[in-house]
Amino acid sequence: MTDLKSVEAALAALLKGVQPLPGEWLVCEEAAGRILAEPVPARLDVPPFDNSAMDGYALCHADAGGWLPVSQRIAAGAQAVPLAPGSCARIFTGGELPPGADCVVMQERVEVEGDRVRIPDGIPECDNVRRRGRDVNAGDELLASGEPLEAGALGHLAGQGITEVTVRRRPRVVLLSTGDEIVDPGRPLGPGQIYNSNRPMLRRLLERFGAEVVRVAAIPDDAEGTRQALAAAALEADVVITTGGVSVGEEDHVKAAVEALGQLDMWRLAIRPGKPLALGRLPAEGHEARFVGLPGNPVSCFVGAWLFLRPLMGALLGAPSLLKLPRLTARAAFATQTGPRAHYMRVRLEFGADEISAHAFRDQNSGVLSSCIAADALAVVPPETRLEEGDRVDCLWLSG
Repeated sequence: MTDLKSVEAALAALLKGVQPLPGEWLVCEEAAGRILAEPVPARLDVPPFDNSAMDGYALCHADAGGWLPVSQRIAAGAQAVPLAPGSCARIFTGGELPPGADCVVMQERVEVEGDRVRIPDGIPECDNVRRRGRDVNAGDELLASGEPLEAGALGHLAGQGITEVTVRRRPRVVLLSTGDEIVDPGRPLGPGQIYNSNRPMLRRLLERFGAEVVRVAAIPDDAEGTRQALAAAALEADVVITTGGVSVGEEDHVKAAVEALGQLDMWRLAIRPGKPLALGRLPAEGHEARFVGLPGNPVSCFVGAWLFLRPLMGALLGAPSLLKLPRLTARAAFATQTGPRAHYMRVRLEFGADEISAHAFRDQNSGVLSSCIAADALAVVPPETRLEEGDRVDCLWLSG
């Protein structure tokens, strides 16, 4: 076990020298979920003018505490005129505060009599007023490079009148499956065969991590066919991913093919599940594709995707939010004992009033894919550790 590498060492090897992919222009309506390639400066103050936070009456706070005539009516979208001294203005939510007014009293607090209103005492300056630039000031950085364009960010862009942005090109991924025993759903199973559960699972995770799967294919169980498949994949991909074929069996040809074609940076990790995981590089015309060889067992594949594919896509996209999974500490609602490898256990988190508890799935075998369906975290139990129920355990939050 002394030759097994840690997750931290593997990540360092995987991400060494990775540079963000080039940017491309995209209209904002099509940019949801993409990653900004350049910072976006604000063009406008938000709000662009002092405005009312509610329906009511705008006035100078020094005039509060008596009857005031209503000198104008200001709806949202209308232009206000200077407030006549000693008067107030009927104003509606979002309406522009007229020059000379510095506060708004809500309509429920006033007494109305014809064209005048009685204002209560003690209305403070700026009460119920949204000042110009309270959210954003023109010239400031609106969104940083690497920001995912989710709902709030897209709203921010729209609020500035921005219609196009520069986003990172999606990492192109070729996903290859090894093993003659693996059959695609929709085909009949022969003796000793199983359906390919890794491919759709990885495809969905990769899309979630911001990648574009440009091709999926099967690799034949022979050395020359494996080399040819990897070489062809490297020509069209930024990242080549295989499932299975990286162990030490006579039919496991991927590791040797990577060494023959390019460079193997890391092989065999001190983690459970997922020990037979290979990381390397495949040279191609004009670029170098990163290689990640995931184990064939579906849970090992699932865990490896979160630990390695997510940060790799984050580095290629220049997205800091993808480089590390959110980490939290929970109370273990289970007991376990680890050997020389760290155990990444599938757990379900429960958020109580005072603490978070982690509930492990009973069967943590690397072939039990059902443990990944409801798992929202990976509890990280270090090597040679005895964890008792009630102990604190670090968790990587998959849903965070």
